Amino acid sequence: MKRQIFAAIAALSLGAGVAQAETLKMATIEPSLGQAITMATFANLVTDKLGDIEIEVAGGGAATVHMLEVARGNIDMSMVSPTVYQMMSAGKAMYAKEPEAPELAKNLRLLMWFPYGQYHYAVRADSGIATLDDLAGATVFLGPAGGGAFNTAKAWIAATTGLVAGEDYEAITANWATGFQSFLDGKIDMYVNGCIDPCQQFIQFTETEKVRFVGPQDYSGEAVTKFLGKERTLSEVPAGMYKGQTNDGPVMSHDTAVGIGVRADLDEETVYRITKAFWENISSITSDAPWAKALNIEYAVQNFGGLPLHPGAARYYREVGKL
Repeated sequence: MKRQIFAAIAALSLGAGVAQAETLKMATIEPSLGQAITMATFANLVTDKLGDIEIEVAGGGAATVHMLEVARGNIDMSMVSPTVYQMMSAGKAMYAKEPEAPELAKNLRLLMWFPYGQYHYAVRADSGIATLDDLAGATVFLGPAGGGAFNTAKAWIAATTGLVAGEDYEAITANWATGFQSFLDGKIDMYVNGCIDPCQQFIQFTETEKVRFVGPQDYSGEAVTKFLGKERTLSEVPAGMYKGQTNDGPVMSHDTAVGIGVRADLDEETVYRITKAFWENISSITSDAPWAKALNIEYAVQNFGGLPLHPGAARYYREVGKL
């Protein structure tokens, strides 16, 4: 069903004598993930409400790469992250071997932020792993290697437990689909996914098995404060969300913002209209999508990571009194 959201975005017939719709290209991550579903829903809603603008979505790949492609002008829109934007601007981490990254970062602008969702550190209920501190010797999927989720999960584990990926536990190299399948097949001990509950992956997993979400024994201290910085927050994974969930109480984890980024030179009027079309019609999706209730215009305009709003988006937010 989740993939149907992507398939549903089709060309609009505008009738004889009317100009063809302008097509914008959006790239997002694995289509089954909550963040991709949010972005595809955005594209669907805007395409449906604006007869002359169509947003075409391609799902798959890493947002870290998509951000480079938007900045190069090869695509129009992608998922962005405040921490990844800062790394891109500084040419650090996954961008250390991309000498043009800092200059390219200047070509990115923001349309809106939305919550990434709590990071869920999931194990089988009978795994013997009760906290993140028990990961020594385990095999873990943190996210696609080199991606923002991978680096974030790895850093959280290191900050709270001192355990280092590749030394104290194995972090497998896989994409999102393969990583989840490895967990389903019992080939790895832990699967990590950030999402807004209820998450499709854990609904599927708990149809046949019991899951436990684990956190660290201690999440205080200087290392955790540094990990959180200004862009991340502590956030609990609640109990009782899934029929096979064995947690008897909430588990401490973390959350961050992600967003929809656009190329800086995208037409101001176009960005204004798609921003307006989404927020003025968001009520049409929130009743059917529990995750959509987390979308909030006040959250959307916050200053995360220093990524500037696109002038077209800023114009709409000023009109409605949010800037």
